Amino acid sequence: MKRCLIVDDSSVIRKIAKRILASSDMHVIEAADGHEALAHCAADLPDIIVVDYGLPDIDTIELIRRIAAMPAPKRPQILICAIEFDVGLIMRAKRAGAQGYILKPFDRNQLLASFREMSAAA
Repeated sequence: MKRCLIVDDSSVIRKIAKRILASSDMHVIEAADGHEALAHCAADLPDIIVVDYGLPDIDTIELIRRIAAMPAPKRPQILICAIEFDVGLIMRAKRAGAQGYILKPFDRNQLLASFREMSAAA
């Protein structure tokens, strides 16, 4: 079973994502901010991380860099979650280590399609 970390300061977004992903045979853990996400990753690096672009405590690009720099036999796939399409943001996130993006609000089909695309690219 794959493990996924949802990092978002919105409990609603975390809850929706968790419901969608848990029904697709995925173990989902949550973090409300970047520091909590780093603690989860340091303890047990997940397979996939969905991270909100607007975290309250740490710049998302910096968070992605720090996660990508963690020693691990296999790097997690990182998906940023943004409220608008911003090519510059997406390119900075990809240079930092993200593999893709999804726009809010997302639905079940969009989130699962993003996960399928990441699995196909892995």
